[in-house]
Amino acid sequence: MHTRARDTEFTLLFQIIAYSMILILSLICIIPFLLILSGSFSSNESIVRDGYHLFPTDFSLEGYKMVFKFPTQVLKAYGVTVFTTVVGTALGLFFITMAGFVLQRKDFRYRNTFSFFIYFTTLFGGGLVPWYIMLANYFNLTDTYTVLIFPGLMTPFLIILMKNFIRSAVPDELIESAKIDGANDFRIYFSVVLKLAMPGIATVGLFLALGYWNDWFTSSLFINNPDMYQLQFYLYNTMNTITFIDQMAIGTGITLSQDVPTESTKMAMAIVVTGPILFLYPFVQRYFVKGLTIGAVKG
Repeated sequence: MHTRARDTEFTLLFQIIAYSMILILSLICIIPFLLILSGSFSSNESIVRDGYHLFPTDFSLEGYKMVFKFPTQVLKAYGVTVFTTVVGTALGLFFITMAGFVLQRKDFRYRNTFSFFIYFTTLFGGGLVPWYIMLANYFNLTDTYTVLIFPGLMTPFLIILMKNFIRSAVPDELIESAKIDGANDFRIYFSVVLKLAMPGIATVGLFLALGYWNDWFTSSLFINNPDMYQLQFYLYNTMNTITFIDQMAIGTGITLSQDVPTESTKMAMAIVVTGPILFLYPFVQRYFVKGLTIGAVKG
């Protein structure tokens, strides 16, 4: 009886410590975002004077007004980013799941050889200059939507991740049964693999979508047409312009007719960029739970 009571006390103590740690970690993750959200709705003067607070001390929309000062350009940048994210994620998922399905098959003789070369590219790369010359000079992809989509289609890490996930989620016996029933490889891929590997597909899809959505480097290298700027690169250019004007005014002693809200604009840009991804995550969250439990129960 005494031992049972002692075990209960230890269990209660463990739960208190565990929940406290989860609460602390959650606050560490949430508070910075709340500060950014509050800063985006604060005036630039209040941020400079009082710093950041969980609630705006001087409510203002000047940061968002600066971000959307040229709404046509912002909408174009949003359109380009949404297009590249949707198309790139869809094509990337098709190629990555197809590659993962092939590389995990035991009847594929060269699966280890191809897996080695794919893994090798994660350790050694050709370099930025050869990559730029190949895409810009040989493939002539400058100022095209293809250059915004093509480089991120086949990520070696995601191919390896998908291969391992399909291996654990799709039993070999199920594939053999489908073959006995007369299903060919494409039928097995579309009817069996894609359905059972949906948690892994959602995870890889989120990685791909985040990569395309947050990409600004590709636009900085290959895109010269302002109408084809991705959202991240457009906001990056806007922020650089604001900072340059602010520094020039300070350096030359010129007083601007209107102060540029640098700090509040930064926070508003962060909200504009992260907002769509935050709305997307709840729809794929349930697949992550399935991904964590896959393989835990064998039937």
